[in-house]
Amino acid sequence: MTTFDLSGKVAIVTGASRGIGEAIAQHFAQAGAKVVVCARKLESLQTVADSINQAGGMALAMACHTGKREQVQAVVAQTLAEWGRIDIVVNNAATNPHFGPLLNSDAAQWDKTYEVNVKGYFWLIQAAAEAMQNQGGGSIINVASVAGLQPATAMGIYSISKAAVIAMTKQLAQELGPSNIRVNALAPGLIKTKFSSALWDNEDLNQKIVAGTPLGRIGTVDEVAAAALYLASDAAAFTTGTVMTMDGGSLVGGILG
Repeated sequence: MTTFDLSGKVAIVTGASRGIGEAIAQHFAQAGAKVVVCARKLESLQTVADSINQAGGMALAMACHTGKREQVQAVVAQTLAEWGRIDIVVNNAATNPHFGPLLNSDAAQWDKTYEVNVKGYFWLIQAAAEAMQNQGGGSIINVASVAGLQPATAMGIYSISKAAVIAMTKQLAQELGPSNIRVNALAPGLIKTKFSSALWDNEDLNQKIVAGTPLGRIGTVDEVAAAALYLASDAAAFTTGTVMTMDGGSLVGGILG
């Protein structure tokens, strides 16, 4: 459908060297967007960019620690220098250094999580918003988590950071709406990625999760990417401030807690 066409648009996708971020970048490129893929390690990013370019798309790889404001600003500046505009931002880079009771966490774990999962999201939005305002609009997609809606066991700091992402999304949807900039969040459940392998690679835990998920399985990165494509495209032209879950029903299944 033409409503899902991203031809002529430029997207920045963070955490794009693998998993959900890579899948989103690939789907955007297939829909016609020029894509800037970002992550901390350039080598793995270049592999993703090369794959997109070899398939007939257009991609640039830019190394960036999203928790470092100056690096985020540099990515935005380079994107504008190369392609002249920014239409779509996908905040996907995330970290989760603490697993266990929240009261056992330390300051360094809090700082690292918030540096990337919350501040990093804001730095990129802040840096890209001016370009979007000048060109008449854009779409910002923040990858949150169902853990931001229902805290996940032993993932307290991560859950709290994702709740902050959801609050940020709604706040910025209010503030940027008059500039025709849409701000939405994706809230995936358990998706089969390396990032979440500690959950799905544990047979007992995986069986417990699947048993509590109405659709009876965990999700795929392509399913998250398809939702991101909707939010990035004109199909979602009247959608802002929303939190879209793709969790196989785990929230209603009650498995997260």
